[in-house]
Amino acid sequence: MTFGQKVIDFYRHLAFEGQLPKGIQLLKPYSNNQQVLSIAKQFYQKYYRDSNQRTLILGINPGRLGAGSTGIPFTDTKRLLEVCGIAVGSIQTHEPSSVFIYEMIEAFGGAELFYKKFYISSVCPLGFVSVKDGKEVNYNYYDSAALQKSVDAFCLETIQRQIDFGINRKVCFCLGTGKNFSFLSKMNATHQLFEQIIPLEHPRYVMQYKSKTKSDYITKYLEIFSML
Repeated sequence: MTFGQKVIDFYRHLAFEGQLPKGIQLLKPYSNNQQVLSIAKQFYQKYYRDSNQRTLILGINPGRLGAGSTGIPFTDTKRLLEVCGIAVGSIQTHEPSSVFIYEMIEAFGGAELFYKKFYISSVCPLGFVSVKDGKEVNYNYYDSAALQKSVDAFCLETIQRQIDFGINRKVCFCLGTGKNFSFLSKMNATHQLFEQIIPLEHPRYVMQYKSKTKSDYITKYLEIFSML
């Protein structure tokens, strides 16, 4: 079984049975959504059609406009079509984090080269939304102590399952230098998932607060990745 086939099988059977705090709903892009599954299948068959080892990059959890719509972390429909050459039908999304990631990927040498070396996922591979005034808003797993406690075992189990795809355990890159890194570091200290976890500023933070120096953060990513 190729790396890509393992990823597709993982997402096809991904389910969370824990208790959610009041007002929080689960974002399940792969559940009963054949279009998202079809898009993800095309992506992982294109870039992960081998059994090579890769280094893991972990974000927080899927957002509505990225993986929540395409099934692929940090990949909105625009990048999916224009960079990856995968049509997405009627879905149209734009996510600033995806802009940063794909500019970084281009600077790295392009999607084909990048995805041969790296696999991007999330500390919590399913997302969450809160509903305010009838509108869904992205919600992070650590935004609520109750939610974080509820997903703890789920996060550990899903990371362990993904390591078995063929992940380099010497180093893991964590997107988010604050709460996401803290949560993952504590988990790693207990369960020894990786020899080292290196934090990087989250793309959303860069695009929202540091957009004028975006190129500096891309350079930082590339310099750290070159250490492998």
